[in-house]
Amino acid sequence: MISLKGVSKHYTKDSIGLDNINLEINPGEFVSVVGQSGTGKTTLVKLLIAEEEPTEGTIEIGGWDITGISQRDIPCLRRQVGVIFQDFKLLSKKTVVENVAFALEVSGASRSRIREVVPRVLDIVGLKHKYDRYPHQVSGGEQQRIVIARSLVHRPSSSP
Repeated sequence: MISLKGVSKHYTKDSIGLDNINLEINPGEFVSVVGQSGTGKTTLVKLLIAEEEPTEGTIEIGGWDITGISQRDIPCLRRQVGVIFQDFKLLSKKTVVENVAFALEVSGASRSRIREVVPRVLDIVGLKHKYDRYPHQVSGGEQQRIVIARSLVHRPSSSP
C-alpha cells in the first residue's frame, strides 16, 4: 500500500508543489495521475520515488516510511514502485529486449534471471515479435508497452 498523510512540498514561500495531500493506493491498483500543467503531478511522483523530500507529512510504501529515506535505500524503494513517465526515457541505441533488460542489469540481476524474465514481460505486453527492433522502429503505443514491460521486471509489490 502507498499512503500519503498530510504531505506538502513547498519549494519556496510562493511556490507550492503539493499542499496537505492525503492519498491511499491499495496493493495491485494501477493509478494514473492526470491534470493540468502545474498541478503537482510531477512533484507527487518525485516524492514517491524519493527524488524529492516532503516539506511536511509522511509517505509510506508497503509499510516502509520513506519520508527520510537514506540515499543507499533509494534503489530498493524504486524497485517497489513501477513508474512510467510521459516521455518514456527509452535508450535509442538499444533494442526492445536491451531496453527492458537494462533495468535488471543496473540492479545487478544475473544473466539467467534476465533471460528468464525479459521474454515473459515482453510477451505479457504483446511485444514478443519485436525483440530486435529499436525504439524508432516501433509505434508510440509499442514504445509505451516497452516502458510498461521495463517497469514490470522488478515485480513492483501488488500484495500486502
